[in-house]
Amino acid sequence: MVGNHKHINKVTLGGLIVTLGIIYGDIGTSPLYVMRAIFGMHEGKAEVIREEVVLGALSAIFWTLTLQTTIKYVWLTLKADNKGEGGIFSLYTLLKRFKKRWMLVPAIIGGSCLLADGFITPPISVSSAIEGLKVYNEELDTVPIVIAILFVLFFVQRFGTSLIGKAFGPMMMIWFTMLGVLGLIALSGNMSVLKALNPYYLVYLFDLHSQGFYVLGMVFLCTTGAEALYSDMGHCGRNNIRVSWIYVKLTLVLSYFGQGAYLIAHSGQTLTEISGKATNPANPFFLLMPDWFLPFGIAIATSAAVIASQALISGSFTMISEAMRLNFWPKVSVKYPSDLKGQLYIPSVNWMLFAGCVSIVLYFRESSAMEAAYGLAIVICMLMTTSLLGVFMATRRYPTVLILAVIAIYLVIESAFFIANIDKFHNGGYVSVIITGVLAIIMTVWFWAKKIRSEYTEFTKIANYKQVLAELSNDESIPKYATHLVYMTNAHLGDEIESKIIYSILQKRPKRADIYWFVHVNVLDEPYKMEYRVREIMKDDVIRVDFYLGFRIAPRINLMFKQVVRDMVQKGEVDITSRYESLNRNNVIGDFKFVLIEKFLSYDNDLPWYERIVLDIYFILKQVSLSEGRAFGLDSSSVKVEKFPIVIHPPEDMVLSRVDEHPGHNND
Repeated sequence: MVGNHKHINKVTLGGLIVTLGIIYGDIGTSPLYVMRAIFGMHEGKAEVIREEVVLGALSAIFWTLTLQTTIKYVWLTLKADNKGEGGIFSLYTLLKRFKKRWMLVPAIIGGSCLLADGFITPPISVSSAIEGLKVYNEELDTVPIVIAILFVLFFVQRFGTSLIGKAFGPMMMIWFTMLGVLGLIALSGNMSVLKALNPYYLVYLFDLHSQGFYVLGMVFLCTTGAEALYSDMGHCGRNNIRVSWIYVKLTLVLSYFGQGAYLIAHSGQTLTEISGKATNPANPFFLLMPDWFLPFGIAIATSAAVIASQALISGSFTMISEAMRLNFWPKVSVKYPSDLKGQLYIPSVNWMLFAGCVSIVLYFRESSAMEAAYGLAIVICMLMTTSLLGVFMATRRYPTVLILAVIAIYLVIESAFFIANIDKFHNGGYVSVIITGVLAIIMTVWFWAKKIRSEYTEFTKIANYKQVLAELSNDESIPKYATHLVYMTNAHLGDEIESKIIYSILQKRPKRADIYWFVHVNVLDEPYKMEYRVREIMKDDVIRVDFYLGFRIAPRINLMFKQVVRDMVQKGEVDITSRYESLNRNNVIGDFKFVLIEKFLSYDNDLPWYERIVLDIYFILKQVSLSEGRAFGLDSSSVKVEKFPIVIHPPEDMVLSRVDEHPGHNND
């Protein structure tokens, strides 16, 4: 991506509106299902509405939003940014230089959990809103409508979150305003419900609710979007999130307390009795609406539910982009649909999420069934973030007492939420665990296989081959392979290249060229840097170019390399005209040929069984990942791919005995 334009962290009205459209969809639509989950059907029986239970639930929701979302994420975790980028992978990137190997575990598990949540959030949000139509027709099959809406949502991702934010932002402004106004109207009829702000009422909730301690699993739904909020920081900026959260939290609290006031007014009843349907509990959110407003409310709720998926989708793009840089994920195509910082689109991830969301909708069919699968993965992600956050605070020299207090408090809170959510496992929580497990296996295998490969890649000093490269370049008895021969190298040291490259030039088929170029790409931990360095190893014969690119910069090496060569020509550092006499006289530019080394696993290996499995899975994944040429943005017409076997742990020398032929013996 080419450069920017404006600092997204500056607080502006436009920035705040875009933030509403991108960041808060998940957490902002939680009033659609949280109170219904707490007071709905449990083990076939409807929860009787009691004032003490309502006050306890409201207190739990308020303090969860305050402690978990406001203090942990909006205030503390947003400080842990990597040049403006957020998310658990950015947090890991900040800390990996301290070389604590255990940090790899929470990074992979947390990242897998957040990606898994991207499969659950869109279906439950959209289904919860569309099911409001059942007020008019109880037999309505909402599944086709939900799938159609999800398709439209995932289809528009290709146009970028800038366009989406501008379109969705005003809609979310209407949504949050509606939440606040409806909640305030209901609350004005019973202001005494505000006493639920006192955590005293939370203490007795577990004794009063029929689900006891496990009611926390339903309360937790009010804060599931907090991790996505952190992951999307690079799209909107820390300050825009912090300022807009003030308004968002106010409207959320008003909505919950308004629903609470309505429920207290119907103490002694159940939601199924209010709805008049034995198996379909009423939704307190829609009960707040006057009959004349209900169609508008359902339409606005549906729009907000569609937007609710945006935070997880755009966060998933960010995470996969960073996962590729950290060698956690196969290389896939990344698009940059706008020229604003932070905007990216990954087609394969987009349609993978869409397929997963459709499967979830078809499997569960109703949002009330999806609630069991919702939350378990995200609370695990929050626990992983907390463990890394403690290391971050230590590296920033926070007072030890503060670090211990923060980590202890959040480990207790999130462990309680985790235990409560485990109760959902057999009812559907296993779905999110399976998805998380598959994603974690992919990340672990890819990282482990890359590590195995790098450990056994042989490098050699270029200086050892200067003379032979110079002689080969001038050996007219060998047909010229290319005027300029360019090899992509993984060697970090400027005076080294892979032994396989030397083998390719000298032995596989001698490749005579006027100039040999070695190009290396360093992907940096900061997002937007674009620099390069040139080393002239042999005058007019061997040149090395190192690119230093931020992880949000598309590695369009074809264009970047041309720019480097053009700069060198202008400075008189290199002559790129063809050295064929007839072409040189007419100033014809020589051709450039890129050579990529692709490796495959040789049969000549004696690997431990677990390494063999890891590498087998790795090469299967590699078949569906982006080729090296496309990953580097190279023109396929000028790229030659050469395959070399990877020989790791070669087997012991085999003992073969030669049998001499006896005189007069005919082997035939």
